[in-house]
Amino acid sequence: MPKKKKKTDAVFEGGGVKGIAFAGAVSVIEREYEFVNLAGTSAGAIMAALLAVGYSAIEIKEELQTLNYGNFRDEGLLDKIPLLGKAMSIGFEYGIYEGDYFEDWFEQLLQRKGKTKFKDVLIKGEKDDRYKYKLQVIASDITDKKMLVLPGDLKEFGYNPDEFSISRAVRMSMSIPIFFEPVRLSDSSGRDHYIVDGGALSNYPVWLLDDGSSKPPWPTIGFKLMEPGSRELKRGIRSRIKNPFDFLKAIIATMMEAHDSYHISESSGDYERTIGIQTVIKLNGREKEIKATDFDITQEDGDGLFQNGADSATSFLKAWDFDKWVKKYRKKPTNLYTV
Repeated sequence: MPKKKKKTDAVFEGGGVKGIAFAGAVSVIEREYEFVNLAGTSAGAIMAALLAVGYSAIEIKEELQTLNYGNFRDEGLLDKIPLLGKAMSIGFEYGIYEGDYFEDWFEQLLQRKGKTKFKDVLIKGEKDDRYKYKLQVIASDITDKKMLVLPGDLKEFGYNPDEFSISRAVRMSMSIPIFFEPVRLSDSSGRDHYIVDGGALSNYPVWLLDDGSSKPPWPTIGFKLMEPGSRELKRGIRSRIKNPFDFLKAIIATMMEAHDSYHISESSGDYERTIGIQTVIKLNGREKEIKATDFDITQEDGDGLFQNGADSATSFLKAWDFDKWVKKYRKKPTNLYTV
């Protein structure tokens, strides 16, 4: 008889094309754990959503390996105007690429499992609204300057969360500012809100699923991308700013990386429950760092990231002891993880 799996919640960081590294880590974790609640930002939202509808780590790896990431750079009519097209697209549409290809591709993946709306990932018998849905996705409402946790926060816009499209929510979460056009969401009064990448406000919401009690029933395991050869979280990288586009890219990178690095370094117990995955791979005897928007990533690059994730998760499990973690960090009820 197969050994009964333990339960865990999981939170995945944003990371663009580097998300295949999470599949490597999950391929190890899912041998011992069953995922209960899942949450993520951007690429992390993609991973969390696929797991929530029933994909395994190996299935996700196969899908990502056959994907041409370059297709995500889908251009509209404005983008195709010589010389000024992309600048006009930013000026009029607030982003370069449409994001339609991604949403259509993701919807097809969900359809294969027969789960396309949030009602399809309801947890039966769960009475606490915080854990009603197996999946939660982080996005940023830049109109009201607030973080959104979807689908729950959709009620504020007058939508029925049960009927909302999972692929639409994930499209919101992965809308890297300037790179992709934001999603416009109208509220019940007809006012438009511009929704962008959740990483603009919280790229690694490891606190999201904490219940604040002194004896949580099972752990939350975080999946985060880190620098090579270190248990330290990713440090700042100096940006070369030579033109307005470099300036915009630097602003985006700062928004999506700096604040969560500070948060986790100040939050007791977060290091210990985080699987830190290196984003530098070894290829033909040389080291290569994969960036979030490296849409020309090769299968070899993907294999390297997947292996990094698997290796990191293996090391994590050797050291992880949930009971000891609870005794050390949850001696008293805490509500530290609030926004």
